[in-house]
Amino acid sequence: MARNQRSIKTSFSMEGVGLHGGQPVSVDLRPAKPDTGVVFVRSDVVDSDPIPAQLSALVKGQRRTVLRRGPAEVHTVEHLLACLLALGIDNLEVELDGPELPGLDGSAEPWMAALASAGLSEQKASRRTFTVERPLCVQEDGAVINVVPRGEPGLSLAYTLDYRERGLAPQMAEITLPGGDFATQIAPARTFVFASEVEALREAGLGAGADETNTIVLDGAQPLHGELRFPDEPARHKLLDLMGDLFLLGADVQGSILATRSGHKSHHALVRCLAEAMEHEETHGRLVRGTSMDIQEITELLPHRYPFLLVDRVLELEGYKRAVGIKNVSVNEPFFQGHFPGQPIMPGVLILEALAQLSGTLLLRRMEYTGKLPVLWAIDKVKLRRAVVPGDQLRLEVEATKVRDTMGRVECLAKVNEHVVAEAQMVFTLVDAG
Repeated sequence: MARNQRSIKTSFSMEGVGLHGGQPVSVDLRPAKPDTGVVFVRSDVVDSDPIPAQLSALVKGQRRTVLRRGPAEVHTVEHLLACLLALGIDNLEVELDGPELPGLDGSAEPWMAALASAGLSEQKASRRTFTVERPLCVQEDGAVINVVPRGEPGLSLAYTLDYRERGLAPQMAEITLPGGDFATQIAPARTFVFASEVEALREAGLGAGADETNTIVLDGAQPLHGELRFPDEPARHKLLDLMGDLFLLGADVQGSILATRSGHKSHHALVRCLAEAMEHEETHGRLVRGTSMDIQEITELLPHRYPFLLVDRVLELEGYKRAVGIKNVSVNEPFFQGHFPGQPIMPGVLILEALAQLSGTLLLRRMEYTGKLPVLWAIDKVKLRRAVVPGDQLRLEVEATKVRDTMGRVECLAKVNEHVVAEAQMVFTLVDAG
């Protein structure tokens, strides 16, 4: 079952220096409306568009995650996004006056503490969900990431770090969401680098803001300065990065992800793989919640209630393309009292209403319309072929033939005992639910 979207309750600010660019930056984080997503706004770039934390904005970046929209970029977003994934924060406006988020202490702990202080605000719209139903695998440059179904709700993540060639023995870190102790076990893990890499990274223009306060420099398994926060701190930080990159999918994943020797490049390949699988399932009939809906699930989508809820059950769902439902026609229906006394017949307009409600259910299930309400706009090619009487069971069949951002066209049939009793073509406009 999809959860409700969330934002933060109150705004807050952070400041610091970017890890790689070394530039000072101030950041303001503000609540955002449902379905906004997480957007970055560069206040120092004139007339720049908001940069969404989505796969579509992802561009190539060395040892960090970089997003771009037009001339504006934002670098090193993964630590903040990992916190948002852990907390289930979906909508947020992040305004900054530089190209890179502050590195802070090299971990996600300061972000996590600030977000927790700001509080969470639950919103009415539902969060998009992707349930893993078949194994997936990404292999790139020696990294392997396996994604497999999970026998229970939630997301489990495991990361295996293996730098034996650099004197660091294999380590493993894992967490399960929701419920895992991200704040104390993963968020405090800091960025690390091997001493043998430092010179090359400096020559590449990276790490200009890195120092002993925000970056662990390892000589084999030992830090050159200070102490590790955890014996397996490097593995925990890699898991942190994986979580931040996974946020770019724009959906809660239900399944298990097992990553070995992966970095940002392979994480981004994973997100692309998951996005393709999610699109396939949403458009080819594989469903998030199964192939039927009972009355409780129907009422979670439709605003209608007795005596005007005219769909009793959804029998079949083929992705977001087609639905089949039933309406059991009882002699106790209130409209039979006046239509007609002594010869009860279900009004044809109510048969059409039942078809419209099933069509609305189909349209509301489309994740991109979360927070929208389909309102009947036009009916065409209506034919009422047979009378429907008490004791009949209406079989309702609807198929979406054209769906755009603000409208949907649906072909509708109603049958009793395989005989067509009504048919119509309906057009819906999709408006903001209020």
